[in-house]
Amino acid sequence: MTNNNAQTVTSNHQSSHDLALSVNNLSVNLRHAPYTPILQEVSFDLRKGEIYALIGESGSGKSVTSHSILRLLPDALKITKGNVSLSQKNLFSLTERQMTGIRGKRIAMIFQDALTALNPVQTVGEQIAEALKLHTSLNSIEIHSRIAELFSEVGLPEPEKRVNWYPHQMSGGQQQRVMIAMALACEPDVLLADEPTSALDVTIQKQTLKLIQELTVSRQLAVLMITHDMGVVRETADQVGVMYQGKIIEQNHCEAFFANPKEVYSRQLIDCLPDMDDYRSLEQEASLLKVENLAVHFPQRKGLFQRVHGYTKAVDGINLSICKGETLALVGESGCGKTTVGRAILNLEKTTAGNVWYNNHCLNKLNRRGMLPFRKKIQVIFQNPFSSMNPRMTVSDIIEEGMVSLGVALSKAERIQRIESLLTRVKLEPELRHRYPHEFSGGQRQRIAIARALAVDPDLIICDEPTSALDVSIRSEVLDLLLELQRDLSVSYLFITHDLSIIPHIAHRVAVMQGGVIVEQGTTEQVLKQPQHHYTKKLLEAAPSASQ
Repeated sequence: MTNNNAQTVTSNHQSSHDLALSVNNLSVNLRHAPYTPILQEVSFDLRKGEIYALIGESGSGKSVTSHSILRLLPDALKITKGNVSLSQKNLFSLTERQMTGIRGKRIAMIFQDALTALNPVQTVGEQIAEALKLHTSLNSIEIHSRIAELFSEVGLPEPEKRVNWYPHQMSGGQQQRVMIAMALACEPDVLLADEPTSALDVTIQKQTLKLIQELTVSRQLAVLMITHDMGVVRETADQVGVMYQGKIIEQNHCEAFFANPKEVYSRQLIDCLPDMDDYRSLEQEASLLKVENLAVHFPQRKGLFQRVHGYTKAVDGINLSICKGETLALVGESGCGKTTVGRAILNLEKTTAGNVWYNNHCLNKLNRRGMLPFRKKIQVIFQNPFSSMNPRMTVSDIIEEGMVSLGVALSKAERIQRIESLLTRVKLEPELRHRYPHEFSGGQRQRIAIARALAVDPDLIICDEPTSALDVSIRSEVLDLLLELQRDLSVSYLFITHDLSIIPHIAHRVAVMQGGVIVEQGTTEQVLKQPQHHYTKKLLEAAPSASQ
C-alpha cells in the first residue's frame, strides 16, 4: 500500500465554518519494545456544523485516534509526536486536572456499545447528573429538569419517567439516545462518535443518525464519526478521511470521495459493498427444514408468588421452510423475535405451539437425549464470536469440543488433522490452532466460529447476525466464505440479520418479521424490488445506501 500525501481539503463551504478542533501530525507508538507505530502523523480538522467520517478496517487506528484526542490511551500506548488543538489550545500541554474540565464539557464521546458503557446499577438520570454536577452549578431540581429536557431533545418518549429508568429497561435504540443525551449534557463543542450505530437495526440507526445530523446543525457541533458502514458515510458525512495502518491516506469532500476515490485502498473499501442488484437463484430442492405455526410465548410473572399475569408473544404462529443448499434471510428490527426463532429451531427454547420438522423428524417434541443426533446436523454461528468462545481454551480445543461431545467417531490424531483442514478451509493457518481467542481479530474469530460449526458436518447452520460488528472488507470476506462453503458442501443457512444491504449477496429467499409474526416472504428479488407490506417498505427506506 503506497501512501501518497493525504490532501487536506479546503473550500468556500468549509471556510464559512469556524475551526473547532485540529489534529496535527499525531503519532502513537507502543510504549515498550518493539515500539510499534500505531498512528503515524495523523492530521485532520473538525469544523463546527460538520461531520467528519473516519473510515478504515478494524485495527487501522480509528478508535486510537479518538482516545488520543481525549488523552484516554491505555498504558501500553504513548503519544510520541504531534498535538491536538481545541480552539487554539494545545490539549497535550494541559495537566490532567485541566483535561478533566475538557472531557465531557468541551469534548464528549458516544461509545459503540451503549449497554456496556452505561452503569447497570444506576438509573440513566443519575449517570447524566454526574456530568452536570461536575461541570455546571445547577442544583438538584435544575439538574432533573435539564435531564428531562435532554431526553426530550433526543426523542425519548415520556422523558420525565425515563429519568428514573435503568439501562436494562430500555431498548438498544433508547440506550444509544441516552448516550447521546449524556454526551450533549454540558453543551460540548466537539462530539466523538465511535461506531454509534453498528449494533442497531436499520430503523433505529436511521433515527439515531438523523438526530446526530440535526444536532450538528442546531448546536453547531463538530462531529468525528468513526464508522465502517459506507452507507452511513454517504448519507451523513460532509468530509471523509480514509485510515490505513495508522495513516490517513486520503481526505476529501464526501461526494467527491465516492465519485472519484484517489487511493487503491479507498476504491477497495467501496468495491467491498454488496451489489444490490445481484440476486441469487436456486433450483427447487427437497425441503430440509419446515417450521409450522411456531409460537413461543414467555410468561409474565408478578407478585410474591410469581403468578402468571399474561404472556409475551415473542413468536406468534410463523411458517417457513429451508431447502437443501438454500439460504433464507430472516430480517426485522431488534426484539421482533428473530433470535427466538433460531433458538426454537435448535430446541433451546421451549415452544408454546406448532412444530419444527427436520427431515420428517419433529425436533420440538424431542428430549435432550433424543435431540443429540440432530445437534450434529444443525449448528449455529453467533453474533459475537468472542463471547461464545471459552477464553481459556485454545482454538484447537474450541473446535474439537463439539466433535468430542457429539460423539464424532474420530481418534485424537484424526481430530487434529480435521481441525487443521477446517482452519485451512476458512483461510486460517493451521499453526494458529495453538493460540487463544484474544489473539485474533474480529474477522478471524468469526472464521474460527465457522470452522467450529463445520466440525461436525452440519446440513443447516443458523447464522445469528454473524457480520453486524465487522467492517466492510472483513464482512465481504466472511460472506464470500459462507457462499463458498455452501457451493462446496451444499450446506443450508438461516441467516438472521438486520443489514438489508447484504441480503441480495447471500440469500435466495427473504422472510420479514415484525412483532413475532412473518409479514412477508418470497424470493429476494421479489421482496426487495416489489415489497408488498408497509413494514417491508419502511425497512427498505430506512436502510442507508452508499450509492446515489
